Amino acid sequence: MTNETALGTAAARTRELSLMMTRWPSVTGSPDEADFSERLRAHLAETPYFRRHPDRLFTVDSHGEPLTRSVVALVRGSGRKTVVLAGHFDTVSIANYGTLAPLACDPEPLTEALTKELRSRPLNGAEEKALEDFESGDFIAGRGLLDMKSGLAAGIEALERFAGLEAPEGNILFVATPDEENRSRGMRSLRNALPAIARRFDLDIVAGINLDASSCERDGEEGRAVYLGSIGKFAPFAFVIGRPTHAGYPFNGTSAHRISAEITRAMDTVPELSDEAFGERSPPPVCLEARDIRDGYDVTTPDRVWLSFNWLTHRRSAGDILAEFHTIVSGALRTALDAQDANAARYRGREPIRTEGLVLTYAALVERVEARGGADALARLAALDRALSGGTDPLKVSREIVSAATTEAGIEGPAVIVGFGSLHYPLVHLEQSGAGRALRERFRRVMDETARRHGTAIKFKQIFAGISDMSFFGHRPDAGETGLLAANTPSAAFTDDVPEGLLSFPTVNIGPWGRDYHQKWERVHAPYTFGVLPDLVFESALACLRE
Repeated sequence: MTNETALGTAAARTRELSLMMTRWPSVTGSPDEADFSERLRAHLAETPYFRRHPDRLFTVDSHGEPLTRSVVALVRGSGRKTVVLAGHFDTVSIANYGTLAPLACDPEPLTEALTKELRSRPLNGAEEKALEDFESGDFIAGRGLLDMKSGLAAGIEALERFAGLEAPEGNILFVATPDEENRSRGMRSLRNALPAIARRFDLDIVAGINLDASSCERDGEEGRAVYLGSIGKFAPFAFVIGRPTHAGYPFNGTSAHRISAEITRAMDTVPELSDEAFGERSPPPVCLEARDIRDGYDVTTPDRVWLSFNWLTHRRSAGDILAEFHTIVSGALRTALDAQDANAARYRGREPIRTEGLVLTYAALVERVEARGGADALARLAALDRALSGGTDPLKVSREIVSAATTEAGIEGPAVIVGFGSLHYPLVHLEQSGAGRALRERFRRVMDETARRHGTAIKFKQIFAGISDMSFFGHRPDAGETGLLAANTPSAAFTDDVPEGLLSFPTVNIGPWGRDYHQKWERVHAPYTFGVLPDLVFESALACLRE
């Protein structure tokens, strides 16, 4: 078989797998997500290699009811060196397809239907781009086709090609996990199981390739990429406690809304709060949620307001973020109180009286709960956490626990509690280890050779901009950082429980590209994703395995 023929065969197989898996719905949290792993395991079990080696194909329990599982497939060559190819199979909801929802997971009919819809009405700029892409014939629509079943397909094709080699060096371990779109429980449970899998098969895992998708709004130069890292994410919250007063006597209390407004002003889209590292700049923090904690109409000023922020990072640690957020909130609280005191003085015609406020971390709040209510109070908070642990909205869960804790501690305003409202995604980068830095040049050679072979261009990019399973794939978190996060995150369900003995290995992301993932017009660039990507993944895996 000529090289050109082999690449054509690989492209056809990747397309076949991509469309097949997209036709298997797997929305996060649905029964379909739980069913997906068995459908994929059964399909792989019918391939020649796994008919000969059924013990090398299995599932690993993850979470949920019905139980979700990860699929694990090992192809052995010589020696212990192993590369892991990884991706998630869950998808976001199909609700935004509207009347086309029945076609959301059937790529070719969906592409035809979307094209027909777009041709039938006036379009905005994004829709004009989508129509242009569909009419070019280079893009295919489908929920999860881009994010990221075509990435899984490229990994499976590379695995199968490796199995067809006469005497392959090393081993390739392919894993497909659930739940990336929620809180990466699939990857985290697989990560926890990986040391035992490595011992069982006597593997030395030297590298990982995540297969997640990226977006490019131009001609693809930003999508044809090997990502060396993945962005870090924190979700700091500020639970603001005012001193309520009747609206007719506004200066007899302290407005929680005034305090929250100052915190938002000091945080939201402030460029100076961005990180710069690896030659790139992270986005500034944004406010994701702002609400007062009461139901119904009331003529008193609100006593409790909840704020939650999304803060993406390229270098800051949990300790850095918490300390900086505490400082920002303290300054904003002081600004709000000074302004209200000044307004009261002008209204009453006398010198201002300084109002004092308090800022506490959630860990410090829990200490006050214990000091005031003892073990019984802590037990009530723990029971509330367990009762709420099945919730899928981390901000709602955290908000209710913090509210209960402030009551248990007897905190009176003006005060602000700060902490983390949902799961932290650690920043990861190839440059964080000597082994990673050594692999970079191997990837560069593969990228250059693959680009020449396919008549295209492939580039390094420093940071995968969306949160991803890559944060937990091959990354062994710092124990001190994990402890600080756990102490300041109200719900255990949204902390990362890190066992001893986790494996650590350098990881990159090599995946499909397309446009508008998670949206109605989600579409994958077929020539690159089916033609170039499986070749790039395969050759990158081989490069990691060579002595």
